Amino acid sequence: MNRGRSEVSRRVWLAAAVFTLSAFPMLAEAADGSHTDPVASVIFGVGVMFLFSVLGRWSAERLHQPSVLGELMMGILLGNVCWFFGLPLMAVLREGPAIYTITNDLLHGASIREAVAASVPNPHYATQVLAALQGADGVDIMKIAYVLDIFSRFGVIFLLFMVGLESSVDELKRTGTESVRVAVIGVLAPMLLGFLTAGLLVPEASFAANLFVGATLSATSIGITAKVLREMNQLRTREAHTILGAAMIDDVLGLVLLALVSSMVLNGRVEWLDLLQVIVLAILFFAGVLSFGPWVVRRSARFFAFLKPWEAKLVVCFLFLMLLSWLATQVELAAIIGAFAAGMIINEGFFESSEPRADTLKIQQVLFPLEALLAPLFFMLTGIQVKLESFFDGRVMLLALGLLLAAIIGKLISGYGAARRDDRLLVGIGMLPRGEVGLVFASIGRALGVMPDTLFSAIILMVAVSTLLAPPLLKMRIAHKSRRVTRAHS
Repeated sequence: MNRGRSEVSRRVWLAAAVFTLSAFPMLAEAADGSHTDPVASVIFGVGVMFLFSVLGRWSAERLHQPSVLGELMMGILLGNVCWFFGLPLMAVLREGPAIYTITNDLLHGASIREAVAASVPNPHYATQVLAALQGADGVDIMKIAYVLDIFSRFGVIFLLFMVGLESSVDELKRTGTESVRVAVIGVLAPMLLGFLTAGLLVPEASFAANLFVGATLSATSIGITAKVLREMNQLRTREAHTILGAAMIDDVLGLVLLALVSSMVLNGRVEWLDLLQVIVLAILFFAGVLSFGPWVVRRSARFFAFLKPWEAKLVVCFLFLMLLSWLATQVELAAIIGAFAAGMIINEGFFESSEPRADTLKIQQVLFPLEALLAPLFFMLTGIQVKLESFFDGRVMLLALGLLLAAIIGKLISGYGAARRDDRLLVGIGMLPRGEVGLVFASIGRALGVMPDTLFSAIILMVAVSTLLAPPLLKMRIAHKSRRVTRAHS
């Protein structure tokens, strides 16, 4: 048995290595600007990246690991190998959503040098990105990176929508008190530990920099946890409801915290009116969506009843998914919170018709292909942002290790806010990933000029490692819980 499993593992990793090495000429060809069709490079480049994200998922499944772990690891392997061999496209992709802000700055009249300097804080990596975008294939590289960034954002939005479909408002209400406790502890504990750790290990850093470190550690990215829970059929459990509810509250608290810290840095004092505005808008958003959302969706379903049932489901769900994701951003919440809310308010019963129809596809079946195609791209691009060369800087490693311990302990403590009958450790692990939320917090601190390079690099490393740790830890804890339940019933 062990010999067979090790043989499977060897073949999987060999296949991954071969495909990764083959990525270099494929992606180089994608960025070649000698195509007659202006979007040919984008079509080929995006297609290659989709191929590797699927390979990452397949590799993880062959090794009996959560698919998100395979997608992250494929991103790390692909990003670092191709960067080592000098692929310009990968130098841009390793900076994550920076391509979005670079493009935005260029459209607003900034020079490419100014746009890159504003979006890529590290001068070494900024030089590489600038060289890539100013090269002969710079325009094609920018197009490919921009489209990949947009597709990956759609991927995590579809993922959280699907998670919302498998949740219900009533179930979340039953764990509401626990979710609030988990969220509050999950913000305060990591922030305090992060503040103290940064102050101890980087004594020259400013008070404001330490505050931003604490705020970054308090962030939670629910996308990875949600995907693992969904794959392991755990979304109907009390622990899952507690985690999802806490993640939504955590998002609001994180915004309040970010507004508080940013206000202190910019103005030297707290702008209480801005904080109150964030809280009121978040409350109005959730109250409005949960109160009037089902009514609007039901009438929209009736309006589109002239379509085939599966077409009506696709149109209505897509429209409300996009609308609520956009509305969430207008009240300064994450788009994924709006996507999750859209999934919660949409019900299969809204599309029931008295007229017999041949097709009986459920909403999940209609939307699943979009999520299955785009979500792996998001996680692979997250993995590409992990810079393995950071591990060779002793001071960065020490600081990252300290912040990682503070981040893990702080979020595990938050699990004690769950009910006693629940698996508190599972809840704490579920709150562990920082993902894109932590990167956004760190980037804002860097843009405000309060975070030194060593601290910023350590935070990026901490975010990457905490994101990688969550899937296997969740799987092990869920397996432990299942064995315990089985023994109790035997």
